[in-house]
Amino acid sequence: MKYQEFKRRVKDLPLISSRQVNALVKNKAVLKLQISKWCSQGLILRLKKGLYILNDTDRKITPSVLFVANQLVSPSYVSMEYALNFYGLIPERVEEITSVTAKKTSFFENALGRFRYQHIKESGYLGFKRIKEDNKLSFLIAEPEKAIVDFCYLNLRNFEDDTEEIFLESYRFQNLSGLKRRYLKRYALAFENRKLVNIIETLCNLVRKAE
Repeated sequence: MKYQEFKRRVKDLPLISSRQVNALVKNKAVLKLQISKWCSQGLILRLKKGLYILNDTDRKITPSVLFVANQLVSPSYVSMEYALNFYGLIPERVEEITSVTAKKTSFFENALGRFRYQHIKESGYLGFKRIKEDNKLSFLIAEPEKAIVDFCYLNLRNFEDDTEEIFLESYRFQNLSGLKRRYLKRYALAFENRKLVNIIETLCNLVRKAE
């Protein structure tokens, strides 16, 4: 198969999986070699083993990094620092897309960015929503309260006695007044961790002061 024919058949796809590639031809081994060659030429970008995207010029749809994050590891949802910045809860710009998953911890770096996945227990895998984009694609991202709880759970060792100071000075949490305390408590309880529940209780006091 020539590249132009391949491009014609996949240009409407936001991402290209090995399964979709294998469905195009009978001789999968030859196409695999062609894919490798097109990657070396920059015609196709390899995002991870078995997942690709056409180059900037040839693709019809450009997915957001949030959509891509969901596809690199599934199931997963964007959370932690990236979601905190997305909601304006921390001032720092976050370049690395951080997600959580019930699968193992992993990391991918490709032409679209850096994608980090943190493992959480299955009981804590909740509290996310789907957001639709203008290109009709959608991605899963933590609710604001869940992004905070995920962050605290995965940074438990950094929280000691001065929890309020850590929230306000070390992590520079802001815009807390819009958070729902009952959601914070509900998501914290899902992890069945007493230290996390105590940390979130302290945060709820800060939220109450900000209201």
